Amino acid sequence: MNEPKITDRGWAGHFICADRCRFRRNTLIDFGKKKIVVSTVGVMPNPLGEGFTTIGLNRHYETMAFRAKKDGAYWDADVTKEVSFESNWRVEKISDDSDNKANEMHDAVVKELAMLKSRTEPKGE
Repeated sequence: MNEPKITDRGWAGHFICADRCRFRRNTLIDFGKKKIVVSTVGVMPNPLGEGFTTIGLNRHYETMAFRAKKDGAYWDADVTKEVSFESNWRVEKISDDSDNKANEMHDAVVKELAMLKSRTEPKGE
């Protein structure tokens, strides 16, 4: 089996308010014909005042994965085709090392999905 090509990119792959998040990470896992985007976002300033607001129920960071689709020159997340994984997907609290925890979480998901190609292939393909 060929190793997938893994490319870190500089934009968020999901979340409608990602442009407000201070932490955005997006990795493309390229298996050739099939591609997956792993996206992590977090640390969203509270629009109503000081501090930060959660980006979902009880979390300040979250990681999600999706099948990729061609969008112009880029392969971006097809948010209608979520890919499941077993690794941790959220960081609940902001702390001095929460960005490090979010990076570790993101890397763990990329590693899991890159190693388990067969799990990421939809049935019927």
